[in-house]
Amino acid sequence: MAKEHGGSPKYNQLEARKNNLTWILALSALCIFFYVLGAWQSSISPTTHTEFLNRVGCENASKEAPDSSSSSSSPSSSSAFLDFESHHQLVMEDTQEIQKFPACSMSFSEYTPCQDRDRGRKFDRDMLKYRERHCPSKDELLHCLIPAPPKYKLPFKWPQSRDYAWFNNIPHKELSIEKDLQNWIKVEGDRFKFPGGGTMFPRGADAYIDDISELIPLTNGTIRTAIDTGCGVASWGAYLLKRDIIAMSFAPRDTHEAQVWFALERGVPAVLGIMGSQRLPYPARAFDMAHCSRCLIPWSKYDGLYLIEVDRILRPGGYWILSGPPIRWKQYWRGWERSKEDLKDEQDGIEDVAKRLCWKKVIEKDDLAVWQKPINHIDCIKSRKSHHKPHMCKSGNPDEAWYKQLQGCITPMPEVTSWDEVSGGALEKWPERASVVPPRISNNWVTGITAEKFQEDNKLWEERVSHYKSIVGALSQGRYRNIMDMNAYIGGFAAAMMKYPVWVMNVVPVNSQPDTLGVVYERGFIGVYHDWCEAFSTYPRTYDFIHAGGVFSIYQDRCDITDILLEMDRILRPEGTVVFRDEADVIEKIEKIAQRMRWNTKNVDQESGQFAMEKILVAFKSYWTGEDKDEQHA
Repeated sequence: MAKEHGGSPKYNQLEARKNNLTWILALSALCIFFYVLGAWQSSISPTTHTEFLNRVGCENASKEAPDSSSSSSSPSSSSAFLDFESHHQLVMEDTQEIQKFPACSMSFSEYTPCQDRDRGRKFDRDMLKYRERHCPSKDELLHCLIPAPPKYKLPFKWPQSRDYAWFNNIPHKELSIEKDLQNWIKVEGDRFKFPGGGTMFPRGADAYIDDISELIPLTNGTIRTAIDTGCGVASWGAYLLKRDIIAMSFAPRDTHEAQVWFALERGVPAVLGIMGSQRLPYPARAFDMAHCSRCLIPWSKYDGLYLIEVDRILRPGGYWILSGPPIRWKQYWRGWERSKEDLKDEQDGIEDVAKRLCWKKVIEKDDLAVWQKPINHIDCIKSRKSHHKPHMCKSGNPDEAWYKQLQGCITPMPEVTSWDEVSGGALEKWPERASVVPPRISNNWVTGITAEKFQEDNKLWEERVSHYKSIVGALSQGRYRNIMDMNAYIGGFAAAMMKYPVWVMNVVPVNSQPDTLGVVYERGFIGVYHDWCEAFSTYPRTYDFIHAGGVFSIYQDRCDITDILLEMDRILRPEGTVVFRDEADVIEKIEKIAQRMRWNTKNVDQESGQFAMEKILVAFKSYWTGEDKDEQHA
């Protein structure tokens, strides 16, 4: 009888259905278990570097199996972060050991590839061309990891970092000696102190900014973005932050060693740069205010070429503030060791160029002089009958600024229909400015981006940053200060980060279509144009957190992504974090290279789930330093 039933088709079908049902119930129970476990884990955000490593299951560099007796806080302890991504892939055992990138010599600890002094000396000194960007050739690129100095410590947290930095992180005393009487920077034991002084603000940057505030509106939200030319250690920018004004400070790598480095160590935005022969890497109409405090830029030379560039990047109605030579030359000429005639000629030259640019001199009071750019060019175009130079530029993209030579013509502002209309459109006051539709979008000047898409992008980035917070809990707790978005688009990431004590350097890759950096500035954020096939204009170890969304899809066919990753390692601080978002195959390539860089990596499901086409890779740079010379010879 059993044999008869076992051989019947009806019996076999019944048994198959029972087996299928058993498997379905078992798999359903397993999925429910993983879902509940995952939900419980996601409610616990890591607050420290070690906690995150525990969450994502990053292993020690030694790859040793964890000792069962070790504590749960060990980075090599079992992961509580579930990852199903590799479960449906064919796993190929790699019998070859991964070859790690070696550490560079300690002589490269302060290496700035595109501002290398030895390379710069080969170029013309006229218009300081030798201090502009001159990047290494492909054969000169380093394929090693830039070491931190021995005894390197993580920087002070903001806002304490505004006033203090560890000496061992930037072991340079030159400025503390040269600028001792001006209170730029002091050495106090194992740290630097930044008293907030400056050459032209002996009472401190805070009091100096109060003086400016009496002349123009600094506290009502109309001024948000500023640029500081020749910034020193960026005390002006540091003290503007408490007034909700963010400054892009820049200075060259020159005899004032490490001034931009000090600015970034303090948690203040800054880049290496110079007023030379090329446009500054910013779009037209970007800044509400420009500032020069004894910046030593020859404003009246070259037919006012440098003031013409300031005019290009100033917003309609923007202000230019000048203190130091030649302002108030009648009182200070002896201390400046220049003749009265020389200083008078310089000021007359500045006044003449400003007038030809159609700027209005708002006031000159004590050590400060302030000019204002017109809100449109209606009257300025009419004045060309009496002021033939500089003429209005007839062609060209006013936002084009990457390795673009300076032009001796006035960048025309968008046309208006009445004398009281703001060219390009008026902006809302800060902070509303960050979330309303920017004029470049509402005027349909950015191809493919509508007001609806702008609002959708804001919502999308709120969701994404909330997800990042669940992965990297320290993001919202003051652990990070200097943030970079390598592919900023319209600034949605920066907008979503506003709730945290951070600032974001929004980078728009050169030749991106559409060009969106102007939108970023209209929202009240700062950023630069950059080509990621080259090194960024900063010192090593200057950013805490880097966001790289879609960057490698853009560049994988243009240059070696290994070089981009090594550059990211150069600018990322020890124990810094990188979040990559990209296509699955690109993420796979990135992870293979990152494993050679002393980074701990982990694939993480994105906010829309593990089956999304776009993948997320989170990486932590491990803490390590170069060897002390004394220890090497011991």
